[in-house]
Amino acid sequence: MIEPRSATLDRDRLSSVIHMLGNLLGDVIRDQAGEASFELEERIRASAKELRTLHTPDLAAELATTIGGLSVHEMQVLIKSFSIYFALINLTEQLQRIWVLRDRAASRVGDQPRIESIQAAVIELRQSGVEAQAIQSWLDQALVLPVFTAHPTESKRRTTLDKIKRIADAVQLVQNGQLMADERETQMCMIGEEIASLWQTDDIRIVRPTVLDEVKNGLYYFEDTLMHVVPRLYRDLEDTLRQHYPDHTWRIPALLRFGAWMGGDRDGNPFVTPEVTVEAVRLLRTSAISRHISTVEELSRRLSQSLKQIRISTAFQAALDSHATQFPETARLLERRNPHEPYRQQCTYIREKLLSALAHTSDHVPDWFLSKREADAAVAPAYHTATELLADLRVMYDSLVENGGAVIADGMLHDFIRQVEVFGLHMATLDIRQHSSRHTEAIADILAYAGVCADYATLDESERVALLTKELGNQRPLVPARHSFSEETDETIQTFRSVAAILEQFSPESIHTYIISMTTGASDILAVLLLAREAGLYDPQRGISRLDVVPLFETGEDLENAAAIVASCWALPVYREHMRLRGDTQEVMIGYSDSNKDGGFLSANWALYQAQRELRDLARRHDINMRLFHGRGGSIGRGGGPANQAILAQPPGTVGYQIKVTEQGEVISDRYGMIPLAHRHLEQVLNAVLRVGFVPHDDPPAEWVQALAGMAALSRQHYRGLVYDTPEFLRYFRTATPIAEISRLNIGSRPASRKKSDRIEDLRAIPWVFSWMQSRHTLPGWFGLGYALDAYASSEFSVLNVELPHHEIQLKTQNAKLKTQNDPQLKTQHSKLKTLQAMYKNWPAFRTIIDNAQMILGKADMQIARRYADLVPEPEIAAAIFAEIQAEYGRSVRMVKAVAQLDQLLDNIPVLQTSIARRNPYVDPLSYIQVELIKRLRNDPAGPQHAELEDAILWSISGIAAGLKNTG
Repeated sequence: MIEPRSATLDRDRLSSVIHMLGNLLGDVIRDQAGEASFELEERIRASAKELRTLHTPDLAAELATTIGGLSVHEMQVLIKSFSIYFALINLTEQLQRIWVLRDRAASRVGDQPRIESIQAAVIELRQSGVEAQAIQSWLDQALVLPVFTAHPTESKRRTTLDKIKRIADAVQLVQNGQLMADERETQMCMIGEEIASLWQTDDIRIVRPTVLDEVKNGLYYFEDTLMHVVPRLYRDLEDTLRQHYPDHTWRIPALLRFGAWMGGDRDGNPFVTPEVTVEAVRLLRTSAISRHISTVEELSRRLSQSLKQIRISTAFQAALDSHATQFPETARLLERRNPHEPYRQQCTYIREKLLSALAHTSDHVPDWFLSKREADAAVAPAYHTATELLADLRVMYDSLVENGGAVIADGMLHDFIRQVEVFGLHMATLDIRQHSSRHTEAIADILAYAGVCADYATLDESERVALLTKELGNQRPLVPARHSFSEETDETIQTFRSVAAILEQFSPESIHTYIISMTTGASDILAVLLLAREAGLYDPQRGISRLDVVPLFETGEDLENAAAIVASCWALPVYREHMRLRGDTQEVMIGYSDSNKDGGFLSANWALYQAQRELRDLARRHDINMRLFHGRGGSIGRGGGPANQAILAQPPGTVGYQIKVTEQGEVISDRYGMIPLAHRHLEQVLNAVLRVGFVPHDDPPAEWVQALAGMAALSRQHYRGLVYDTPEFLRYFRTATPIAEISRLNIGSRPASRKKSDRIEDLRAIPWVFSWMQSRHTLPGWFGLGYALDAYASSEFSVLNVELPHHEIQLKTQNAKLKTQNDPQLKTQHSKLKTLQAMYKNWPAFRTIIDNAQMILGKADMQIARRYADLVPEPEIAAAIFAEIQAEYGRSVRMVKAVAQLDQLLDNIPVLQTSIARRNPYVDPLSYIQVELIKRLRNDPAGPQHAELEDAILWSISGIAAGLKNTG
């Protein structure tokens, strides 16, 4: 097969830049560490490449022996060398994506749309016969809400990311071919300087970041990327709709908005206090207002229209007169400075009101005991909500349009209005999240104090629901204004009161959602509604319900019961009243991480798929707008994968008008670190959401659904048989992976476990996945899949009976294999493999499962994983567990290739296949080094080199994460 010329040019350009940066890194290694260190790095790299080519045990032993003979300092130099190299490769691959986008744009013919663009989606809708009014109705209700979380999976520091961004900017200048020789030399020197600075900078955090550090890190992407990208995306949508539906007058609301968890997610994080939540809201609001001030100052410089040249509308004149009354001193100044420039006058008034809002944001401390009137009494005229600011901007816009200035109105002012519509005065809505058990404890304390129930925690579910329903219908308060309960209960009460004070006095658009982790019953939802009522956030008598109460279903069992739990709430009049006040919209969050840790990859995917179908059907029966919130992580084991494909693979009808999805860790920097990449990612998301909203899709054939359900049950049984039912597995996990070392890595404010225990059930999903990724097992992303696919493909006529004991299933499978092997005709007639291949080809959900699995299987390496298995002190445990993992890996690779009809993994994703192949020879030495360091540390934990060894291990963790482009 002859490659397209463009593909060859793309690869040549990528190789050229990597070679250039590699040479500059080599110069830095020589300069900073010496010629001997450079030669050592080159020798290790060459050995690893040779090992990748020949795969001989002797070469592997030789590499291990060489690294085993190095000092800790020599290994640290190697870690730094390879880690910086990965940082440079990563930024080059990001730039390559940008270059490819630009090349495709330049080579497009006529109005040919870019693949997976907004224009491509609109053209598809037009060709499918979707009417303009149907799209307008969808737009009027649509909401696409990415939510940035503080989940600690970005192992690199903000300082490092800043340096890499400066290198990327310089590389782009060098590559554009427009620089003169001296300018090019200047940029090359700057790149070398930044690489040297990377060498001299700590790549890992010395201290654990605070929650507010996480807020500030998240703001980096809003300020530097999203505020630039969002207006352009709306222009894309507006222009495309007008082009392809020219007879319709379009109304484009702010369907794309953003959320955040930094400072609101307190589930298992003792550092997220009510005070921290207030400060998080303050930081977000300050950032938004400050950016608006900068924008209106620039707008003022542009809107120089004079009354000697133009007219203004009556409404605009009235707005100016009102502002002059509010700001008499400013009015007098403007009369002298800009007497005939009404738009500059309006910009100045807007700036004054924004400055007053900024001062209030900086100084005010929300207080539960302070009324809104008292809080506002001393505040100068200021914007309290974005609606007020938008009114002042729109009266300017309308005046310009009415008086010959439409082309001016549709420039920067139009983009500013979009900016305010999307980011408001709050930047992003802050979700509050807490574990259901904390609410149960608080309700128990409150009801006992009030004399309502002595021991709420001992009641069964039906008794809890009955009691909470009764209390929600009661108007008497349960919590006194001032009373001290247990520390945990006081914190829970104060959280709700702080939210009420924030919304009343401080930032009324900043918090919409309260999420309940580990929701297991309707009582968990009603408990939050009762606590909200006690804080004044829910008052049906006054028509107030300020929070969406959102259950989060995470484990396989909870996902299975999700629809029944929600239905039981909807059956209660008191809860339906809350729903009515929230616009008959129910948000439900589904967790991809804990469901995977609970039942394995295939089982989790099926549980999530089926839960969505059941929730969809429930919402249709009750005429409720269901908004699903997808709690996806970055890695495959936590629900990661291409966003566009993930949306298209959702069960038909489950996306509807609204969708929320988490953005986490290293995925945030990869998707939003550069403006062109952020634009591309978000246009792909909007493309997918538009398409699934209109293009008809039927549920898959019942045979396929039954097949996947059966395979999911088999997969779960096989996974839990190893992870939870094998007593020695925990020992293997704790010693064959760097979980202990990862727990000490300062990449997030949260502890690694929800509780102080060694149980897998209590371990957070992030360090669970991170550990398996580091040790190259990548087990959470595939274990159990191969077994289930193989069992189904080997059965004769139907899905295997999943209730059979494990050994009987194996025996039945083996017998089926023997029978089909001995009868080729039967094999041809009844092969289930053909069914699996048809499912892969025609069912997006199943295809996404298989493709995501092959991505993570492609990053696994059993030869490296065996090195980590050797760290287990008990050889018999290591041998038994590793043999089970290796067998399932081989089975999964074989079956994924068979189902997707591939010769090699990732043959259908060649860019990723090439990227992994390029990285492996450089990741491998880091894995060998990490194993050696862990071995030395564990052999002499109290030795004189303890601190040095531990630092080196942490550096290796960061380096391997960069090389694999995955953490947790």
